[in-house]
Amino acid sequence: MRLKIVQVGESVLRERARELTRDEIRSRETQELIESMRATMYDAPGVGLAAPQVGLPIQIAVIEDRKEYTKDAPAEFLKERERKPVPFHVIVNPKITLLGEPEIEFFEGCLSLGGFTALVPRVRSVRVNCLDHRGEPKVIEATGWHARILQHEVDHLAGTVYIDRMYSRSFMSVDNFNRYWKDRPTAEIRQLLGPK
Repeated sequence: MRLKIVQVGESVLRERARELTRDEIRSRETQELIESMRATMYDAPGVGLAAPQVGLPIQIAVIEDRKEYTKDAPAEFLKERERKPVPFHVIVNPKITLLGEPEIEFFEGCLSLGGFTALVPRVRSVRVNCLDHRGEPKVIEATGWHARILQHEVDHLAGTVYIDRMYSRSFMSVDNFNRYWKDRPTAEIRQLLGPK
């Protein structure tokens, strides 16, 4: 079942989501929610979707960066972003540890802010302690684009969206990004856009 993705302005996107118990995670209702979130993420398409984005203030997110999303991307683009396919996984009640300072900037978008993008500084590496879709503990060590996705989704569970972290002068429509900026290196874009 496809779910409605709520857009910025809905209060659920600005609330701290509540943690789930192990019994709640294992319930049929939550397992069906995970499958509906997965289908909704694929349909959008996106690489991550947090429960608040479908109107539910609970700490659960689904993530997958499929190979077909980058099949036409130049090798240097993928290398610069350290972007590789990431298999489907679920994070519940995550606690994130940022391994470094937010120093890597790339354009990010969000399914709850459709049609826009901006440069967002993130750290290169993270560690996430969480529960999986069965309620079992797991630790995810991630770098590059996978680390960026995790930071973005964990932010959603804390009531934060990327526009809270963005380089404000870089905020633009996806159409204009594709028209004017898409093929430029990030450093050149920052220089052209001027100081923060």
